[in-house]
Amino acid sequence: MAIELAPLPLPKSADPSKFAHFGREVKGLHPARLTPDQLEQVKDALYKYDALLFRNVVVTPEEQYAFTKEFDPLCDSYGHGNNKTESTVKSVLHPDLKTIPRVPQVQLIGNGIVYNHEGLAEAKLKHPSHTTFHKSPVSPEDEEKGVTRFYRWHIDAALYDLNPPKVTTLYGLKVPKGSTQVCRYDDGTGDELPVPLGTTAFVSGKTMFNILPPEYKSLAVRSRVKYAPHPYIWMAPARAMPTGLGIESEGRELPLNEVPPWEESRIKIFPVLWKNPVTGELHFEVHPCGILELFVDPLPEGAMREGALYPDGAHITNLKEVRELMYKMQRPAIAPQLVYPHDWQENDFILFHNRGVLHSVVGAFKPDQVRAFHQCNLAASDEPIGPSPDDVKRWA
Repeated sequence: MAIELAPLPLPKSADPSKFAHFGREVKGLHPARLTPDQLEQVKDALYKYDALLFRNVVVTPEEQYAFTKEFDPLCDSYGHGNNKTESTVKSVLHPDLKTIPRVPQVQLIGNGIVYNHEGLAEAKLKHPSHTTFHKSPVSPEDEEKGVTRFYRWHIDAALYDLNPPKVTTLYGLKVPKGSTQVCRYDDGTGDELPVPLGTTAFVSGKTMFNILPPEYKSLAVRSRVKYAPHPYIWMAPARAMPTGLGIESEGRELPLNEVPPWEESRIKIFPVLWKNPVTGELHFEVHPCGILELFVDPLPEGAMREGALYPDGAHITNLKEVRELMYKMQRPAIAPQLVYPHDWQENDFILFHNRGVLHSVVGAFKPDQVRAFHQCNLAASDEPIGPSPDDVKRWA
């Protein structure tokens, strides 16, 4: 019997034509109580729609971990390594995550102080805010009026040593209510987006690729990104752009000889485009904050060279140039009409295709607004698959 799927409720800002195949609510099912047939249908739906919502379900940390593991049974470590992120004080992720002691693959995230929670006597949580990460945050006066920003557009991934998780699950236990905020882009475009307080914003990597002009499609299908070693420590002294889509090029990153010990063999080099295992479509999947270098293959034989970028291939090591290229390709896809800002309710459980979307925390809470979520993703047992030779011939 087919599971029941319903479209997600889109905000007025969204272009419905761009969300026809993005996001579904799974009706009447609990993620931890699926029959084998239902589980296979959920897996199929996830890769077709990239994000699935289960409403009003009670999910234990053990159930969340077991369900997340169904999508990659060979893995069992949290995406950044069990119990590692919290202890790495220099990492930009350090304030954001508290590990559930008996299920180290599940992290407690949120805001405020949570007491006696799943083996944690007291957890002081800090909601990531652009005010601590952007070069030029909004003024305190504007923030008081409800103006905010995207914090950091990203993929859940260590980007060093460990492979990017295939899926992430987010479970909202305590969701404070408040007025709608206005997410400003502050990049000269005038773009802004009304968002629910503390939303998680999603954009489709498939749409990110599909809306590119031909010369950038050609560049994307031929390119691979090299990430910095221990990127979250490397980037910690730097500051982000006002859109949250990458780092300002000011030379503030930690010198590579000052990051923790690293090995060249563990550095990650991934295709810019990742192939969907069910649909075969290409998703633009680059974490813009962690990128270090770009490799571009030459055009295949017979491809049109007129107007092509780097037709003979390239190895771009100038960090500013790499970032500017990525920004040109990724910025169109975070336009307000292409963003899905989820309006969280308590006991919402979201499963998303971490190799098919980018997402960002948005907004800010006051210290006394308590927010508690469980997050789970698992370092994958394999690397993402890039474009096939046929894909390269088609798009290059």
